[in-house]
Amino acid sequence: MATTKGPTARGLRADAVRNREAILDAALELYGRDAQASMAEVAAAAGVGRVTLYGHFATREALLEAALARALERAEARLAEVDLGGPAIEALDRVVRSSWEVVAGFHGLLVALERHVDADHLRAHHGEPIRRLEGLLERGRAEGSVRTDLPVAWLVTCITSVIHAAAAEQRAGRLAGQDPSEVVAATVRSIVARG
Repeated sequence: MATTKGPTARGLRADAVRNREAILDAALELYGRDAQASMAEVAAAAGVGRVTLYGHFATREALLEAALARALERAEARLAEVDLGGPAIEALDRVVRSSWEVVAGFHGLLVALERHVDADHLRAHHGEPIRRLEGLLERGRAEGSVRTDLPVAWLVTCITSVIHAAAAEQRAGRLAGQDPSEVVAATVRSIVARG
């Protein structure tokens, strides 16, 4: 009877899955802090060799894309828990604050991606959050709390731009002494609220 030496195919698969997960977690952590983090730094943080890293992600762009997908999956899970009940303007405030926390956590990843991926591609990954904002804005219009003189699509662009700009300002240290979530929420209210 023949015996096999070394790990089984199943063991290799489990190792590969663990390595991929460790790489993605490390990428999210590192790129969240430093958009310039290198592949070698990601490999070291994940506890894998560069050969293993490149075996899973052949290029930095492929790693960034996979990290974005992971970040958006986690973001959507968190944003899906936000209470959308009550007046739309109040629900929008809760969504904006939660969105700010999510974006602030992986803003460095977005900065890194902007160098490799066009804006339309990034926007395509934000389908559900955009639909959520559009729905709240439309509901707010029906309730009379959201302005009607500007297109909903433009208001969504303004909201997402404010959130991303605030993340950049925080990373640059220009929101020191401020509560960024309150800054973002107040700015968004001033943009969308019916005057």
